[in-house]
Amino acid sequence: MVKAAGILTIIAGCYGIGVGAAMATVGGVIGMLTGMPALGAIGGGAIGLGIVALIGGIFALRRRTWGFALTGTILAIPLFPVGTVLGIISLIFVAKRKGEFA
Repeated sequence: MVKAAGILTIIAGCYGIGVGAAMATVGGVIGMLTGMPALGAIGGGAIGLGIVALIGGIFALRRRTWGFALTGTILAIPLFPVGTVLGIISLIFVAKRKGEFA
């Protein structure tokens, strides 16, 4: 179950990075047109969450550092809607298998 959690968290992380990049680009363009440049920062936050989720998924696959794997699954949850579903499932899998981590 930990491998499945790692794979799901990696998928959620990649989704967050992709959507965050699109949001940053579109938000930056709209921000320049409307005079509100901070709109692109929302995408930057999604990219950050996606990167941490991706790294947490890698830690889960390698069964190393349970705390970081758990953090990655938790930070995948705000990546709505795909990350939310995958993050909750991953969170359950990682939390139930704490003993498998080194």
